[in-house]
Amino acid sequence: MYILMIGLNYKTASVGTRERFAFQEETKEQAIRVLKNTKSISEGVILGTCNRTEIYAVVDQLNRGRHYLKSFLADWFGVDKLEFSDFLYIKENDEAVEHLFRVTCGLDSMVLGETQILGQVKNSFFQSQNLKSTGTIFNMLFKQAITLAKHVQTSTDIGKNAVSVSYAAIELGKNIFGDFRNKTVVIVGAGKMGELTAKHLHEQGVNTFVVVNRTYERAKSVADQFNGKAISIQNLTGVLIEADIVISSIITDSYVLTKQQIQAVSQKRNYRPLFMIDIAVPRNLDSDINDLDNVFLYDIDDLEGIVEANLEKRSQEAEKINLMIEKELISFKSWISTLGVVPIMAALREKSLTIHQEAVRHIENKLPDLTQRELKIIRKYSKSIVNQMLHDPLIGIKEMAATPNKKEVLDIFIQLFNLEEEIYKQNQMREHNTESDLPNAMHPSSTIRNIPVHS
Repeated sequence: MYILMIGLNYKTASVGTRERFAFQEETKEQAIRVLKNTKSISEGVILGTCNRTEIYAVVDQLNRGRHYLKSFLADWFGVDKLEFSDFLYIKENDEAVEHLFRVTCGLDSMVLGETQILGQVKNSFFQSQNLKSTGTIFNMLFKQAITLAKHVQTSTDIGKNAVSVSYAAIELGKNIFGDFRNKTVVIVGAGKMGELTAKHLHEQGVNTFVVVNRTYERAKSVADQFNGKAISIQNLTGVLIEADIVISSIITDSYVLTKQQIQAVSQKRNYRPLFMIDIAVPRNLDSDINDLDNVFLYDIDDLEGIVEANLEKRSQEAEKINLMIEKELISFKSWISTLGVVPIMAALREKSLTIHQEAVRHIENKLPDLTQRELKIIRKYSKSIVNQMLHDPLIGIKEMAATPNKKEVLDIFIQLFNLEEEIYKQNQMREHNTESDLPNAMHPSSTIRNIPVHS
């Protein structure tokens, strides 16, 4: 079996193209079912965000897998394969695993280190798992990716430094005040930047903020989303008397607030400190405002300096995470290398248990006068002998699974312990166990040959 990933993202496709190949939430379950029943595919997960569409699959052959995954995309979205071939990237085995780790940790995001992607990966995996579209390999792989990303978020600073202007403005306010509780924030402008700023403020616990806009209806639309208050821009100076922070991002050819206006407001405030952050281009706030006592003005150049510094910090943290990903990749490859021996180990244990039970039954027949206590002691210590005899062969078979010639070695092991019948029985049981999360049963030699995902 092999791991295959195909997809397109913000690096390879425009927004319009990404929209064409976006799985709709109301039909995504059906898409997963179709993917699961596609030829060559035994496990599948669909990851869809505004910046990427990716399909992860466990396939029986790489060439067949690529063909059927492309066909699945073409059929589902009703387009010719040639229409998306230029946008598509394909990763196989180790590269696919490493890519998933990078995606989940936020290293492949448009905003380096963003944390929202972890929840999106988690939801995609759980959705596929609930629909029985994942099995042994993906249950392990996605669990490992999610655990890694959680560890990254708690042990590194990758997500702690603002890398957008609007968020940098919020972080600047936090650095000044510590937190926003009991602070009044005025947002001037109800466009995309203003709305995003309001969203960030709401997430930071602001319970008193005012949205100011030329159009009152638009200001109210944004304010209502976050339990804020809306006012018309004509009343701006009046609301500043109670403000602690002003964040301005309105489109205008002239200053929204001048030095003279703020000087008058400052007198009515009894010269309480007022922090003003101008994230608009052209600027909304007169730069001379910064000359006033207890009024502190920051513009977009100040914020972009913060963003650049924070991007550098995130890049440094990303280097740490790359090392963590390398270790996780090695760990997953090690686990995969032993996956092929699981049926063999189980078969050896099952055969040994059968022999042990048969021997105890003979003892009971030969010695019918044994008490229950005596029989219990015989079972316990005879089973201990069996377990001790199994210990070294089981350790050895796991080590053999990591050798280049493991196929030949494992075949010899099967023949040496005469395990063909036990393995066949296990495979038959798995075929009839619809609740099992193991891959489709195969002949023992096929299992050994196909499991090395990283080969």
